[in-house]
Amino acid sequence: MQQQDASSRPQSSAYLNALSLEIQKKLQRSLASPSQRRNLLQVFFADIALEVDDRAKDIILSRQEGAISPAEYGVNVRLCFYDVLADFYVRVPERGKPILDLIVQLWSQSFASHIFSLLFHK
Repeated sequence: MQQQDASSRPQSSAYLNALSLEIQKKLQRSLASPSQRRNLLQVFFADIALEVDDRAKDIILSRQEGAISPAEYGVNVRLCFYDVLADFYVRVPERGKPILDLIVQLWSQSFASHIFSLLFHK
């Protein structure tokens, strides 16, 4: 049993880091594409509001130190990407800093404040 826990630790952390990097890329793409910015931010907002699929949920909720606890959300509660990411940015604030910097640059754009609220509501 401990072997499984040890192997899931890096998997969950790597998954959350990859999600964070993907967020940065999408925000950078929005910043670099003024003509498509509104649409890109709208799609991104919808993406982070999606429910986490079962495979990703298994990775994210793996039994590890610092992982999100299944009890935190309950078994039948809808778990969305923004909840997972907000928890991640509370535990690892340095991962949220570049994202926050990009959101500040996009602040006047539609959906930027909504994205900020979802990702940093904790």
